[in-house]
Amino acid sequence: MPNPNLKSHGRLPRKPRARDLKIPFEGTPGPLNTITDVAGVEVGHATIIRGAGKLVVGRGPVRTGVTAILPRGRQLGAPVFGGYFALNGNGEMTGMAWLEESGFLSSPVMITNTHSVGVVRDAVIEWQLREGKMSQPWSLPVVAETWDGYLNDINGFHVKRAHAFAALDGARSGVVAEGCVGGGTGMIGYGWKGGIGTASRRLEAKDGGYTMGVLVQLNCGLAKELTIAGVHVGQILSPSGTRSGAERGSIIIVAATDAPLLPHQLKRIARRLTIGLARTGSVSGNGSGDLFLAFSTANPPLAPVRGKSGVSRVPMLSNRRMDPLFTAAVQATEEAIINAMVAAETMSGIDGHSILALPHGNLRSIFAREARE
Repeated sequence: MPNPNLKSHGRLPRKPRARDLKIPFEGTPGPLNTITDVAGVEVGHATIIRGAGKLVVGRGPVRTGVTAILPRGRQLGAPVFGGYFALNGNGEMTGMAWLEESGFLSSPVMITNTHSVGVVRDAVIEWQLREGKMSQPWSLPVVAETWDGYLNDINGFHVKRAHAFAALDGARSGVVAEGCVGGGTGMIGYGWKGGIGTASRRLEAKDGGYTMGVLVQLNCGLAKELTIAGVHVGQILSPSGTRSGAERGSIIIVAATDAPLLPHQLKRIARRLTIGLARTGSVSGNGSGDLFLAFSTANPPLAPVRGKSGVSRVPMLSNRRMDPLFTAAVQATEEAIINAMVAAETMSGIDGHSILALPHGNLRSIFAREARE
């Protein structure tokens, strides 16, 4: 029988997104305004919501899950070029030593809670073996995390390998579920309910017509910091019962593009994701794990090298042509973060802790007033 506490997300009714609230973001999005606008990229979630009331470690309440990003979909065995950047290192993204060394991303990108990184990592290896999706005899999977222990029984180790399998097997192109789903289920953003968000940008034909897609797991920021499209919303609107204190959250940002970029160029993209985060108000506090990954699907799987030269030839966009991609990465990151908050719903968790959803009506009013002024 299917597990009633496990939700694997396929086609879901469309939730409101930030643009529906008349927020004036810059740039031209792709057709779906999601990371899956980059052809071949697939996303899946497994969500675990169970129990209510007082925390009993090992029993719940449970508010957590797993998100999977497959750079080449079911052709995952073929690696893509990737680049990594850590803005603040109070977090984990496994597999980065080899990605930094080789420039190759050869596994799915998984996102979960802090104490479930190990089980998800092991599950990915098992899944790759089962599917025949390993490009070398060993696997060093990419698994990233943020901490959901305010709402979730994080020390109860409720994420199992079956949840990682569900996220991987359920990964699809097209519309991406946002908000309180997958790894973002129990996360908090700028004092409001956070979670998973995504957005994209399509460059003009004169700039190559490339697509840049971004997916975030938002779990960072203080309520007073929140900035949306240049408006200091955190100075106007705050959740009741806002938790005080220093930054204790984190954010994972993953960018995908079909532009032909090499690893050193993708590291440059990963660095620019920090600017999109900064546009929403974060200062990347000491307690925050802010880890960013960018990959390109443009170069085809490298064919076996023939002859004695050992030379592979791949296309590379000129560095002088990268400015529009930098802009796209910044814009898509900013919108993905706000999409995560707009899609999220009020959630209660352990010991009656409750985090409110960002109120859509208030946001509409704020931006309607800004448009008149």
